[in-house]
Amino acid sequence: MIREKKTPGLAASNMTGTGPGGLSPREFAQWYRDHEIEKWRELDLGAVEKIARAIEKAEKSGNQVFVMGNGGSAATASHIATDWAKTAERKGKPLLRCLSLNDNVPFMTAIANDLGYDEVFVRQMANYVRRGDVVVIISGSGNSPNVVKAANYARARGAVTIGMTGFTGGKLRKLVDICLHVESDQYGVIEDLHMAVGSILAFYLKQRR
Repeated sequence: MIREKKTPGLAASNMTGTGPGGLSPREFAQWYRDHEIEKWRELDLGAVEKIARAIEKAEKSGNQVFVMGNGGSAATASHIATDWAKTAERKGKPLLRCLSLNDNVPFMTAIANDLGYDEVFVRQMANYVRRGDVVVIISGSGNSPNVVKAANYARARGAVTIGMTGFTGGKLRKLVDICLHVESDQYGVIEDLHMAVGSILAFYLKQRR
């Protein structure tokens, strides 16, 4: 049974998702592989399709897509935004206007320093997000205060909200319009699946005719 992760991150003392413990490298790799394959089989393809349609609608209307997250999810957000904006490009077709809100470090640190870290996404969205835009929020726990605030703010601005979550999905899972949820307590597997879905969507967008 997966328990809700009420606090974000993975402290040194937190052994969640590390398996039975005491395994050799080969045994741990097999345990991890087997768990990830199980999660691949459970992948919510309906949610993947809904996300794709939301992105395509934004592309067609000229709206923007914004992606964000903390820690490893921040790296995933940057990677996904790059792939959707660049890799998904098709010759002679409109480009997807997609940005990661993790990539403007001076803006983020100014907000964190002056207003607090909980505001790093909301304050950027105040500048950028308009009705009809798509806001993609990536969070393992779904409970980080800044992503919960981001989801509430994006909804209030009339954006389409998409979550990518793990564990039980936390607060974020209930706040977004579409959620790609990975029911696991293994952070690596959760993040692997989030990144893989980003790649699936990038190459889906590119292969269209």
